[in-house]
Amino acid sequence: MKMSKMSRRDLVKAGALAVGLPMLGQMAAAQKAPRAESGAEAPVQLGLASYTFREFTRAQLIGFMKQLRVTGLNAKDVKDHLPMDPTEEAAALADYATAGIRLHAAGAIYFRKDEDADIRTKFDYCKRAGIGVIVAGDPTPETLPRLEKFVKEYDIRLAIHNHGPEDKVWPSPLDVLKDVRGMDPRIGCCIDVGHCVRAGTDVVDAIHAAGPRLLNMHMKDLTDFHDKGSQVAVGEGKLPIREIFAALVAIKYQGWVDLEYEVHADDPIPGVTESFAYMRGVLTGMGYAANG
Repeated sequence: MKMSKMSRRDLVKAGALAVGLPMLGQMAAAQKAPRAESGAEAPVQLGLASYTFREFTRAQLIGFMKQLRVTGLNAKDVKDHLPMDPTEEAAALADYATAGIRLHAAGAIYFRKDEDADIRTKFDYCKRAGIGVIVAGDPTPETLPRLEKFVKEYDIRLAIHNHGPEDKVWPSPLDVLKDVRGMDPRIGCCIDVGHCVRAGTDVVDAIHAAGPRLLNMHMKDLTDFHDKGSQVAVGEGKLPIREIFAALVAIKYQGWVDLEYEVHADDPIPGVTESFAYMRGVLTGMGYAANG
């Protein structure tokens, strides 16, 4: 049943109260949260895609994450968030370590060359950072056997990102799953929920279809499933967030749900704050205490 606007506001308020913070801007946490009554962990880990703050420096990004109390980062080589240059990358890693931020994924990273040297550079980049998941933007099916070789060598998972109807190869996570069937289990998909519904695929069905091959998730919300420009704060659109979280619980998903808020690039913090508040409110409504 679709929630009313009042129930959405109540849910956000519940998330804020659960962490005992006076302002929504202080309430989004990335770590799993134990339920006070039972000790059970919240089954969904909330993180952030650094592309959300693509117009801001690493120092500003870290400041925003502290404000939001988010510690899980899906980093991208944008601005100075996680540069490809080894020396600059080391400086970024030191900054994140000092701030208590954990880099669990990188991307989207693009593999436009079916060449060992180019691919190795990108796997080395993630290995130096201790990153366990590469979110791959546009590898072709023909490149997959070569990528599989590096997945095995480096023991780094490869999550292929679907990009909606504009993507002629992998518009939907279901298209990814067809091409990786039979490959190393460390090759799977990053479901971008917004692009998924724009491709005409039900997100909940896609989660169940992916099962253990779901390696990362990009979260957003849309008011129109045919218009990527209709993105809004999570909870203000039509995506069934509670059902999505329930599906992740059902498949025993062990990865991260990374908010990728792509609108209002010059001032994303209001929408980001509301998005984390809503998601944490959903978890609270599912019986898990918010953390932070």
